[in-house]
Formats: sequence, structure tokens, C-alpha cells
Amino acid sequence: MSPTPVELREIARVVRRDILTMILEAGSGHLGGSLSAVDILTVLYWGVMKIRPDRPSWEDRDRLILSKAHAAPALYSVLARRGYYDVRELLTFRQLRSKLQGFPDMHNTPGIDASVGSSGQGLSIANGVAMAARKDGKSFRVYCVMGDGEAHEGQVWEAAMTAAHHRLDSVCAVIDRNHMMGDGNTEDILALSPLEEKWRTFNWHVIEVDGHNIEQLSAAFGEAASVKGQPSLILARTVKGKGVPFMENRPEWHDRRLTEELYEDAMKALS
Repeated sequence: MSPTPVELREIARVVRRDILTMILEAGSGHLGGSLSAVDILTVLYWGVMKIRPDRPSWEDRDRLILSKAHAAPALYSVLARRGYYDVRELLTFRQLRSKLQGFPDMHNTPGIDASVGSSGQGLSIANGVAMAARKDGKSFRVYCVMGDGEAHEGQVWEAAMTAAHHRLDSVCAVIDRNHMMGDGNTEDILALSPLEEKWRTFNWHVIEVDGHNIEQLSAAFGEAASVKGQPSLILARTVKGKGVPFMENRPEWHDRRLTEELYEDAMKALS
């Protein structure tokens, strides 16, 4: 039985606490964008995706491509809490020879479906996986979680055209629309709005939701799965640094160092 929305919100709270602990222990890491993506990943791994944590390489599993690779702490916590590996592994984040490096590595970490790092490449990978699945007669779905800053990359739009041209309805992209990137507000650096209309023009089925609302996210993924003949995009409106008031909507928390004192304040906010 799938967890209730109340249970999913509690899981998301635990994941946010994990992220803080991992990054404090490592001495570095990307906080803001990891915290904004938590609810998206929680709904996917507990309520949407067809997976087997006891068999990470199960051929018929749904795939997840974390194109916003700097949010790896969020994905690592979700995978650990979902049972892919021991939760204690999270304390080795970014350490030498750890299976949990700064960016996901499919060759060393159970549950990782693609090695990613360079912004803008994830959707192209998702397309390739979906096209291979179609050729092999497989019906699994491919989810690609992207940052909104990635939409500044030309490759994203090439991939958007490709998915629509090939009618890749097994592809569901999710944009973590927190409006922030390391250098500031996305709209100040290079305006993206109206982002939803751009994707519709590229012949994608677009669904707009509150990216921290469990019920809205669950419904959106269900709607996307019902769409035939075109790929789907879930535009999830989020808050960078979600859950920690002094980090929310502050671009400097993209990858700012976390001190013991600030860690304690952040954990209190998530208690």
C-alpha cells in the first residue's frame, strides 16, 4: 500500500534533515537545490515509480535521471530511506572511495540510472533510454528531474524537440522551478518566462503544480502517465532551500558552507 500524503510529508521532512547532516559532515554540497527537490523525489520513489530496491538493476523498473545533478544529496537520502543501501552510508557523502560522490555515478551507487553532472544533458539521456525501451518492447517510464537554470542550455531545447518529434510518451520531465541558481535569479540572468508556454509550443503536455504539494504532485504524475503520443512536463513551482527559513529564496545557499551553529538552527526548523 502506498504511503498517505501525511506519511509522505514526514518522509520528506526526514530527507531534508538527512541532507543537512550529509552536507555538514562532508563540509560541502548543494543545499538550496537539494531541499527544493525533496518533495518531487519523495512522491516519485514512494508513490509513483515502479522499482525494486532489492533488485536495483531490475530490467522493467522505471528510470530516474537526475539532470540537476547537484541535488544528489536529496536523491541519495531518498534511495537510502527507500532501502537501496544502509542509511549510515549517507555519512560518507563526498568522501574518498565512498559510493556517494558529489554527482551521481551509476557504476558505484545502487539505484542510480545515469551518471550525470554537466547541466542540460539529462533530458537527452532520458530520450535515449526511452527510445531504447521502445525498440526492446519495454513499457517502463523515464523520469527526468531538471533545474530551471538548465533551460538556459541549448541542448535542453534540442532534447525537447527530439522527444516531441519521436512522440516519446514514456518520458516525463520535471522542472524544479525555484527561480534561483548559483549566480542569482534565473529571470535576471536570462529570462525564461513564460516557461510553460515555451514547452507547450515544443508540443509537450505541460502540467503546472505546487512542487511542495504532495497531492498535486501525485495527481500530476498520474495525469502524465495517461498522456499518449507526446512527452509530458511537470512544471513544479518550488522554493530554493525549502524547509529552512533562513535559506529559502536565498541564492547564496546554492552551495554555501554549513556551520555547526547554522546546522542546529536548520535542524530545529525541521524538527
